[in-house]
Amino acid sequence: MILYSLITAALLIAAITFYLQRPKFGKSPSGKRLEQIKKSVNYRDGAFQNLNETPQFSEDVNHFSLMKSFFFPDNKRRVPLNTIPSVKTDLHNLAPDENMLVWFGHSSYFMQIDGKKILVDPVLSGSASPFSFIIKAFEGSNPYTPEDIPEIDYLFITHDHWDHTDYKTLVALKSKIGTVICGLGVGEHFEYWGFDKDRIIEKDWNEKVSLSDNFTVYTAPTRHFSGRGFYRNSTLWTSFILKTKSLTMYIGGDSGYDTHFADIGNEYGPFDVVILENGQYNKNWPYIHMHPKEVLLAAKDLGAKRLFPVHSAKFSLSDHSWDEPLSKISELNINNPPRLLTPKIGEPLFLNNETQPFTQWWTEVD
Repeated sequence: MILYSLITAALLIAAITFYLQRPKFGKSPSGKRLEQIKKSVNYRDGAFQNLNETPQFSEDVNHFSLMKSFFFPDNKRRVPLNTIPSVKTDLHNLAPDENMLVWFGHSSYFMQIDGKKILVDPVLSGSASPFSFIIKAFEGSNPYTPEDIPEIDYLFITHDHWDHTDYKTLVALKSKIGTVICGLGVGEHFEYWGFDKDRIIEKDWNEKVSLSDNFTVYTAPTRHFSGRGFYRNSTLWTSFILKTKSLTMYIGGDSGYDTHFADIGNEYGPFDVVILENGQYNKNWPYIHMHPKEVLLAAKDLGAKRLFPVHSAKFSLSDHSWDEPLSKISELNINNPPRLLTPKIGEPLFLNNETQPFTQWWTEVD
């Protein structure tokens, strides 16, 4: 019996190890890329570190209850009962002088700014997991496919988690993508997936990328973590500041609340538009995601004129109701700045229109 158990365990370990070698898991940084990473002030003890101590879970977390709630949720409204409404904007035939954003749900969106076409964290495969049958997109929330995406000048990747870096989508879009901009180490995945290494720009926090005369990108910290398999924090998670002749914008990426928001606001703000993650929060991981109240605090720290809350309406990665992030932040933000932007999936958000109205569309979904 002991021998049988050992053989079974060995076979299971071998099977998992073999499965983790599949391309979709990416590749850990090595060679010259790893040597560059080791020079970063944000890399210590064999991993990237947050600015301040960031435990993965709260101090009083019950891991058994946590796993139980994930696989056997008590909240039946984690997933909507009917279809998420959406609009299908033709991205191939946009007016070239229109500055606009189209949200694909969760943290994926397309932008056209000053004639440049930009894609952020695209996940269009219908799943936010290495297994297509787990963490599936809500019904109606995934109307866009790679075929709907035009030629892209710049792809921004905030970090390599499955709900932000989707192998299936990225491989399908590879021939359409001009330049990839990401944190240190993330380029190893893209090079492994066949992207031209000369078109990959990897940066540490607090660095500058001049893309054209009137288009500058700065990288900045977030409070999060990274990883696609068993190993964490071998690649850097980051946020981006975009400064163009028309707009100053902040792309937040996943983050818990911390002092970096005020630092970014002081150095680069105020911002015309701020995009912050508002969803998949949980009392058990309070340091790596923000509750709606903290999202509003972060927006204030940044000096946001308009706030677009994302990270909701497509996948369920926590135990809150699917619509709670949007309903809660709307409730907390009544008649207060910044102006809240709540487009439907696919609905054009005009970045230079400071008074564009939006409906509370989630109230029409059970």
